[in-house]
Amino acid sequence: MGSLGRGGTLDTYREVIGLTGPLLPGVSFLGRLPTATIQFGSVLLVARTSGSLAAAGSTGGALAIGQVVCGPLVGRLADRHGQRVVVLAFSLANALAITALVAGALAGLPTPWLALLGACAGASVPLIGPLVRARLVALARRKTAPEPVVGAALSFESTLDEISFVLGPALVGLAAVLAHPAHALLAAALLVALCGGAFALHPTARSAAVTRSAAVARTKAYGRMPRAVHSLRAALALQGAMFGACQAGITALTERLGRPEQAGLVYAAMGVMSAVAGLAMAAVPARVGLMARWRAATAAAFALSLPLLWTGSLAGLYAVVTVLGVAYAPHLITVFGLTERVVPPARLAEAMAVATSALVGGQALAVAVTGRLAETYGPTAAFGAASLAAALACALALTARPASYHSSAHSGHTRVHTRP
Repeated sequence: MGSLGRGGTLDTYREVIGLTGPLLPGVSFLGRLPTATIQFGSVLLVARTSGSLAAAGSTGGALAIGQVVCGPLVGRLADRHGQRVVVLAFSLANALAITALVAGALAGLPTPWLALLGACAGASVPLIGPLVRARLVALARRKTAPEPVVGAALSFESTLDEISFVLGPALVGLAAVLAHPAHALLAAALLVALCGGAFALHPTARSAAVTRSAAVARTKAYGRMPRAVHSLRAALALQGAMFGACQAGITALTERLGRPEQAGLVYAAMGVMSAVAGLAMAAVPARVGLMARWRAATAAAFALSLPLLWTGSLAGLYAVVTVLGVAYAPHLITVFGLTERVVPPARLAEAMAVATSALVGGQALAVAVTGRLAETYGPTAAFGAASLAAALACALALTARPASYHSSAHSGHTRVHTRP
């Protein structure tokens, strides 16, 4: 994922945009923004309409479970039937499910019904983030793009994810202050219908489908997922757990300091730094292989999380969390890169979807568990859980065998491998 050596990092990103044209990045960004909006928005909406934090938590939790359970199905269907019809169907279904959730909350439905509607909203998420990664990689392989371009494509998409997951909750919070959370969710429904549909109908969907069909013929002998992919999914689940534990700790500490309104801004500062680090990954020399990057990112996340245990002021929290953001996107990008390396091309969309579900599932579980820890034992307990998750992720990366991540699944491609 390094510079191409002829114009540097900017030229690498120009080649990434050149794979699809300038329209697709904008459409895919707006299409995935609702995914970042509905999780937080559903909690605020139900809390506002019902006055019950328990009902709000149940609805938000059901939404996360729906996405985790059905996310792999979306990827599997996209691999088998192409992204166009699958994304279009799920985008429209998601828009309807979000609208139904808003209507149910405003009508004052009982908690079980709201949880069911939340689960439907989560289960119908079109997963544009994972699918655009799979589409870009397929196009890059089809055009025999150099390895740094593939890495830059993953960096670019991970950065867009970071921005969306910072901007989405911020927009929901702004809508809640100025008007009502329902407005933000209805806007999300409209956005996923229009931009999700535009992403589905973009000409690159057909090009990726052609590549997918050719990949099926080339990889019949390698259709089974290799064991190495399970370690990568575990790594993403642990990163999600670190996200969730940090979120709980940040919320608890800002409340203890009497500044609860600062929690979203602190989390946003971490996201912005993570996005910057993600874009900078394209400048890392190609000789620094994916295994080395994976180990460095997890070691950095563990080391940089430790100061959270002794943070007791708002200024200190901003400083520590912002620096910690340096490790997040590089880890995501590297693990997605390793996933692309080892899985069969015919199952790439499914692999990306499962990876994203692991991240979301780890975060949702950690928020639920560490939220209670922080409430009982204070923010240090949640931050301690975040450091523990980072330590486990680091141990996983250090004990992984590099040879496991040189799969023959891509033997049909012309590739330039970096040394681990």
